[in-house]
Amino acid sequence: MRLSTRNQLAGTIAEVDIGAVMATVKVRLAGGDQVITSSITKEAAENLGLEVGQDATVFIKSTEVTIGVA
Repeated sequence: MRLSTRNQLAGTIAEVDIGAVMATVKVRLAGGDQVITSSITKEAAENLGLEVGQDATVFIKSTEVTIGVA
């Protein structure tokens, strides 16, 4: 699969919480303890057959990136 999205982060699915309409998926990034959380439709989660422990790639496409400091 070739995509134009440049921000691609490899990891493993750590948690899948499927609700009535939406699903929350947590992916632990490879090589660390960082976790990315994504909200997707319930239908998409079921169609992808997402399971804890499954390898996954997080694709991030955004028109804005915000940085904050203390």
